[in-house]
Amino acid sequence: MERKVIWNDALRTGLVLGGISIVYTVINILLGKLQGGAAVGVLVNVSGILLWIFKFILCIRLFKVFMQKFACAHEGVTNGDTFRYGMAMAVLSAVLYSAFYLAWVTLIQPDMFKDSIDLAREAYSGIFTSDQLESFDELAPKLPGMTFFANLIYCTLFGTVLSAIFSRNIPPRNPFSQPE
Repeated sequence: MERKVIWNDALRTGLVLGGISIVYTVINILLGKLQGGAAVGVLVNVSGILLWIFKFILCIRLFKVFMQKFACAHEGVTNGDTFRYGMAMAVLSAVLYSAFYLAWVTLIQPDMFKDSIDLAREAYSGIFTSDQLESFDELAPKLPGMTFFANLIYCTLFGTVLSAIFSRNIPPRNPFSQPE
């Protein structure tokens, strides 16, 4: 199987998986902006958890379906080919999602991390010294890059594990076939 075929097919499916994560993130951010009493806060938290579970299950199922369709669409696909396809899909969706999140926190909501650090400073002002609190400010400009790489690594590793699990039986192995 040519690498070009694997990466070309993985690009399309990686866009779908990355897109699902992006839609989830946007919905979750918009839900977080809802204001109201305690009931609204509980409703937002519960809906965020349910939405995450839905996204998690959907991505795993789609990952497997995409691997199965890849194996059916190409003749002579081996388990190693489906593993490489799954890894490529994981890398491409991870790059898309990580790039989106980086753009979100640097262009759309550039004060997101600064606001979080300000809240942390207020919450921990009695516990930490002023020097320790100032180190929070030094961390703020580094957080977008750190989250980009953290998302990229996490999503790639998760996809690699899924790929390793699913590719063992895609395409199905025949234990009675004669080795060539």
